[in-house]
Amino acid sequence: MDDVRHRLELKEEGLSPHATKSSESRGRLTPEEPPLLRTEFQRDRDRIIHSNAFRRLKHKTQVFIAPTGDHYVTRLTHTLDVAQVGRTIARALNLNEDLVEAIALGHDLGHTPFGHVGEEELDILHSEGFQHAAQSVRVVEHLEKNGDGLNLTGEVREGIGAHSKPRDNIMGALKEDVVTLEAQICRISDAVAYLNHDIGDAIRAGVLSEDDLPTESKRVLGTSHSQRIGTLVCDIVEFSWNASEAGAGRDADSVVIAMSPAVQSAANVLREFMFQKVYLPAGEGELGLQARAVIGLLYNRFLQHPEEIPTEYRVREEPASRMAVDYVSGMTDYFPLHMAEEIQPGITAGASRWGH
Repeated sequence: MDDVRHRLELKEEGLSPHATKSSESRGRLTPEEPPLLRTEFQRDRDRIIHSNAFRRLKHKTQVFIAPTGDHYVTRLTHTLDVAQVGRTIARALNLNEDLVEAIALGHDLGHTPFGHVGEEELDILHSEGFQHAAQSVRVVEHLEKNGDGLNLTGEVREGIGAHSKPRDNIMGALKEDVVTLEAQICRISDAVAYLNHDIGDAIRAGVLSEDDLPTESKRVLGTSHSQRIGTLVCDIVEFSWNASEAGAGRDADSVVIAMSPAVQSAANVLREFMFQKVYLPAGEGELGLQARAVIGLLYNRFLQHPEEIPTEYRVREEPASRMAVDYVSGMTDYFPLHMAEEIQPGITAGASRWGH
């Protein structure tokens, strides 16, 4: 059956010279026998899908805390959106789809409950700060499988840790980073996915209408979800064409996954608009304040009573603050609500839309 993996690796030889080949992977922190029926990146993808952290994504907020409708985006559906956009771009540019998919499926494993509100609160509470991309790497390296981690390849772990972007630039600092093109695809696909499905959720929630969106973004990107996605993805492929086999003559250092200046500018305008009208206000209302209170209560509870933290978070005998962050950040939205009520009855009573 080794012939199956060998055949799959031979197919990768037909990818762009700039693609990352699984047969040339930097390997794993703990060496393992190669898989029989999969490439190394396919094995990573499957390990992520079967992880507990991946399953919990279905009950974690994307933007709107505890939405009452069935069609709002969750952290899991966002993750699947990122994987779909990323594979489309990778396929068009003849890069490694399996590596892109593995990175995409793992990129948010360390995200907190209550979306960015939870992340911000843990960042304030924890003396070492908190950043969900770094926590996602910690999940796959140390927290999964009762502290053993998933033992993923270096390329997947690197891509997971490099997916975050600064607020002022949808692209991030791609040219300064030494990461694979597949990791760059995941980072830009993350932005394409959340920017568009968050608009849909905001319209669904009555916070926005299509008419409210900035004129420049509508003119350049389009006036509907499908038009925006199509414009962004096609522009990324066209502007990054040097990454494909057709553009293989370029110096590798000059090949990046990017957008054209006009589309990038329109996307940044739209992203800042979403920060001002949706992302920041989502954390300032009644539910946002309640979420912050719950995160604070639990973090401080476990900081003072680390013996209450489950065993799998205590196997490395780390400081209580580190264990508290690991435990609280891994929770789904509703689990900390019930736990907080048991510790301090009435803490969520003021929020009328928790839905539990």
